[in-house]
Amino acid sequence: MDEKNKDLETQAKEPASGASPEKLPESQSYTRSEPNGDAAVHNPETASTKDIPVEAVHSAEGVTPEGEPFATATKEEAEASSTHAFFDEAASEPARPATQASGNNGTVPPVPPTRAGGGNLSGNNGGGGEPPKKGGKKKTIWGAFLAGILGVLIGALIVLGFSWGALHDDNNNDATSTTSNTGTTKKVTVENTTGTTQALEKVQDAVVSVLNYQAGTSISTGDTTEDEASSGSGVVYKKSNGKAYVVTNNHVVEGANKLEVTFSSGKKAEAKLVGTDKWNDLAVLEISDKYVTKVAEFGNSDAVKVGEIAIAIGSPLGTEFAGSVTQGIVSGVNRTVPVDTNGDGTEDWEAEVIQTDAAINPGNSGGALVNIEGQVIGINSMKISTENVEGIGFAIPSNTVVPIIDQLEKNGEVERPSLGVTLRDVDTIPEVQQQQVLKLPSGVDYGAMVQQVVAGSAADKAGLKEYDVIVEMNGKKVTNSMTLRQILYANDVKIGDKMEVKYYREGKKETTTVTLTAASSTNQ
Repeated sequence: MDEKNKDLETQAKEPASGASPEKLPESQSYTRSEPNGDAAVHNPETASTKDIPVEAVHSAEGVTPEGEPFATATKEEAEASSTHAFFDEAASEPARPATQASGNNGTVPPVPPTRAGGGNLSGNNGGGGEPPKKGGKKKTIWGAFLAGILGVLIGALIVLGFSWGALHDDNNNDATSTTSNTGTTKKVTVENTTGTTQALEKVQDAVVSVLNYQAGTSISTGDTTEDEASSGSGVVYKKSNGKAYVVTNNHVVEGANKLEVTFSSGKKAEAKLVGTDKWNDLAVLEISDKYVTKVAEFGNSDAVKVGEIAIAIGSPLGTEFAGSVTQGIVSGVNRTVPVDTNGDGTEDWEAEVIQTDAAINPGNSGGALVNIEGQVIGINSMKISTENVEGIGFAIPSNTVVPIIDQLEKNGEVERPSLGVTLRDVDTIPEVQQQQVLKLPSGVDYGAMVQQVVAGSAADKAGLKEYDVIVEMNGKKVTNSMTLRQILYANDVKIGDKMEVKYYREGKKETTTVTLTAASSTNQ
């Protein structure tokens, strides 16, 4: 097989940092050589034809005027034509002497033409010595001819009947047809409307591409440039007072010097970063509403059921495939997936997500996961990508997204309650230190150890100190710092709430009440 006819392989991969996917190879042209040799198309115009005798053209019975069969006739046609010629000649001329033979004085009585009926042609009365033939050969030929004509007529009627039925069906299906010398070509127009196509009509144009430009240096001039570093997707969710707002992932816009949005129409608009939330991997952009034609509607992610249709929309591998649609089902709800928010290689957060098998590829991040009603039930965020895993993608539930983007739009950040401490997981501390320094009782090898207490913070006011090991908060077990954040950052926990905290100090379990304050740093 020619190398340029091999399938193209896409080698774009999305790194964890959100780097720009590699550019796909340009499409290659495919050529198809004309067949030659045995495969060449035969041209009937160039084939040699046999010379047909001129005399054959003047005989309607398939014989020449001299009574010879056509050179081009079949054996059967020649025999039939000769028979017709013989009987026609015998009927119009008197009987002639036959060829002489030995005996009987060299004379054979004339043989009369065969008749349709009557007469006594027995051997004793001079009838040629043959019994009479009923109907005669001529009648048999004409009977066969009439039977053939009848068969042709019946066949024609059957064909006409089928043709009328097909025409009737075509008219019912609003089909059009054209006839050529090679047959009939039908052109059928079918309007294929499904629940998926109807859902896409509501939301597809609200999904945009988000381009992340970062500072770079020109190799030729040394000047500072702004180059496209990565790309992702976003969803227009609000339009007001000449402005529109787009939700996307934090990792899509992270580190950007400039942001740009590309619509499904190809139009572009510069975007302003309003705010980000690294814990839930969300960001809000502000753009002009000049080119906005659709605004997405959020659905209730708490009502999502496993097995219902899920449609992913986004720009996999960049703007070249903008607006791509994949369909699957909801594979799971209320999933928790550990993630590394600061890139230090340690998982420090557990995201609550919707699992789907709809294809989510690099560049789909920030795009929409839609239900069959065309409502956004999640913002596509990540996938498991290993050789032995296929079709496991995740989206941030809409009921998590909405309150966060509302805060980002209004305040530029998410105000969360805080204890005012830095933490270390107990399971990362050697067992000897757990016993000798922390003095934890036997069987307690979990919890979040306080490394530092911020002066004047909620934890400081509640009396928490360095090396205290928190094992329970708000009635829920704390196994590590990740579970503590989940308890602290839950949607039902507000600034100013009072929360009971249980911890170990010098081997003794104690309890205190913390009044939560607003977070002012990365401390918990």
